[in-house]
Amino acid sequence: MGASLVLALVLCAAAGTVRAGVTLAALGDSLTQGYGLPQEEGFVPQLEAWLKAQGAEVTVLNAGVSGDTTAGGLSRIGWTLTPEIDGLILALGGNDLLRGIDPAASRANLDAILTQADAADVPVLLVGLDAPGNYGPEFKAAFDAMYPELAKAHDALYFPNFLKGLSDLPDRGAAMARYMQDDGIHPSAAGVKLIVEAMGPSVLELVDRAGAKGH
Repeated sequence: MGASLVLALVLCAAAGTVRAGVTLAALGDSLTQGYGLPQEEGFVPQLEAWLKAQGAEVTVLNAGVSGDTTAGGLSRIGWTLTPEIDGLILALGGNDLLRGIDPAASRANLDAILTQADAADVPVLLVGLDAPGNYGPEFKAAFDAMYPELAKAHDALYFPNFLKGLSDLPDRGAAMARYMQDDGIHPSAAGVKLIVEAMGPSVLELVDRAGAKGH
């Protein structure tokens, strides 16, 4: 009986190690990096704290670079996908929007990033954005469509809008004013909290996928 108990404890510890060993990389721009906020109040630290509060022992690495485009993300993906990375949160495209970059180019870059993640057997949560209408309906349609279509093509998890936790509030205008920094582009710490709460369940799905693959 003593030997059986020891074996059971060893097996439980081994199972727990898989869950506890999940490491995610958040590849993104200033929204991911935590622009304008104290380090502990940025997206990645708040997300990691939220995940741990749900019982998931997960480490989230900040691979966000302010000003980065999808092209910049593509240039960094090779050394982001180190052997320790079990899952990838891919949240790029905001600076492509600000610069009016052709959505076809953004799509090609995201497709290439996802292809490298596929080759590394790293599951991905693809986080989209909603394009404004000032570039015209064709631009908006192409930009908005690339995220769900790429997620489907690569069997990636999909979260429709990084700012969903704010944009879905009843009075969007008032909410954006209340939860954004003075620049009107980057969320405040309180805004990040709402963003994390909205996105968190999808990140937990990513953790489960990573665990199922034995990462």
